Amino acid sequence: MRPEHPARAVRIGIGGPVGSGKTALVAALCRALAGELRVAVVTNDIYTTEDADFLRRAGVLPDDRIRAVETGCCPHTAIRDDISANLDAVEELEEDLGELDLILVESGGDNLTATFSKGLVDHQIFVVDVAGGDKVPRKGGPGVTTADLLVVNKTDLAPLVGADLGVMARDAAARRGNLPTVFLTLVGDPGAEPVTAWVRDRVAHGVDPAAADHAESAPPHTHSANAEPHGAGAG
Repeated sequence: MRPEHPARAVRIGIGGPVGSGKTALVAALCRALAGELRVAVVTNDIYTTEDADFLRRAGVLPDDRIRAVETGCCPHTAIRDDISANLDAVEELEEDLGELDLILVESGGDNLTATFSKGLVDHQIFVVDVAGGDKVPRKGGPGVTTADLLVVNKTDLAPLVGADLGVMARDAAARRGNLPTVFLTLVGDPGAEPVTAWVRDRVAHGVDPAAADHAESAPPHTHSANAEPHGAGAG
């Protein structure tokens, strides 16, 4: 459901460790939502075009709806400390494509401290997976404790790695309080239904004017990362 009079696209950041399934989740969200919303994606990687190329090969969006940022540095730098390249990529999408409903900004793989600047995104999803062990939510870190939605991914692997989902649910609740956590397997739920529903609800509510003002007033940054327009960048 689209907001009636969107001021700008809702921006949702998706972060998490390397291999947790961020890009596969972005692909699932695009497949599920592209028929009802005007969606675009910005990917981040340090040196390669891996994530952007994956999305293009999967055909989840037209190529011109995907932008890539080559950070050349720790991933959290480009989503939190120096967001200029990501903002450039977002603005290029809005300029080239016109009115959009949703822009997904995928971080490069990082650790449990990774968070997005509020000058870049309106909401944050943090993705962990069971292969790291059931201790991950208990270890906390700002990614786990402050993200608007925590996704515990690849639950189908839990029996194979000895991860106790009950322990992960308990520890996530203890660390996150009232903030929501969902458990997901894209093998059994290729549409990522609980995450898709959460994103759809965020878009329906639109952008908080105060958050939009905050983004507009974000201080300028130097360009330590490179935005590659029109699908030519690093993913």
